Amino acid sequence: MENGKLQQTLAGCIELSGKTLHSGKVSKVKIWPGFAGEGRYFEFHSNLIPASIDFVRESLLCTTLCKDGYKIRTVEHLLSALEAKGIDNCRIQIQSLDSEDTEVEVPIFDGSANAWVEAIEQVGRKEALDRCGNNVEKLAPYLSEPFYVSRNDSFMVAFPASKVHISCGIDFPKVPAIGCQWFSSAALDDSYEKHIACSRTFCIYEEAEHMCSMGLIKGGSLDNAIVCSAIRGWLNPPLRFPDEPCRHKVLDLIGDLSLFARSGSRGIPMARVISFKGF
Repeated sequence: MENGKLQQTLAGCIELSGKTLHSGKVSKVKIWPGFAGEGRYFEFHSNLIPASIDFVRESLLCTTLCKDGYKIRTVEHLLSALEAKGIDNCRIQIQSLDSEDTEVEVPIFDGSANAWVEAIEQVGRKEALDRCGNNVEKLAPYLSEPFYVSRNDSFMVAFPASKVHISCGIDFPKVPAIGCQWFSSAALDDSYEKHIACSRTFCIYEEAEHMCSMGLIKGGSLDNAIVCSAIRGWLNPPLRFPDEPCRHKVLDLIGDLSLFARSGSRGIPMARVISFKGF
């Protein structure tokens, strides 16, 4: 159990819509309170897709969930906010303007998780009850031994700990304005809202044309990402933090780790997590 905590849900409904990053289309999201023990799940064309690692499919530059031929892309910012703000159970109804679409994308807004955090704060949260009217304890995964995984110039290691702590590093040797950065945070306390949620997604200007040719970032703009040139530096300053790119990687990581949640319990383990990616 997570320090005597009970599972939570939203105290009301959230409804937001906006342009998406990769498809460039507009999508609409409604998030409803959920029953304890049911966890977080998406509803798309009446198909229910759990926000679970079991339904993750490999995709470029975003996290994608897939079930029975239906895909939901770019879920990481929304799930990051829900995990960090303690919304353990909810139904996320999502739709695109085209009723024939078999895939849909979560809106990008300003490229951060701010819109979701503000919406959660506005409606508030409450104790979640199961379908019998009972509250349910909130559990947290734990590690019995260190865990390590690596791929090319990237790695992640996690050590057993009494509380959550995340450190993230990135290295862009060919982009001096970014360079090598590290950021560490307790992640699930007040520091998320103050120091992580508002960090925006970023891209390298010289890579943008190639990404567009692959059918990506069709909705990308200087309003929903911070863009850095290897030669000219940041094209749309000011940054919200000197290490905003690295902080955003922590935001994404929290969203991805949330996918380990089961039955309304937390996804992020009781661990010290260290992640690094070279580019």
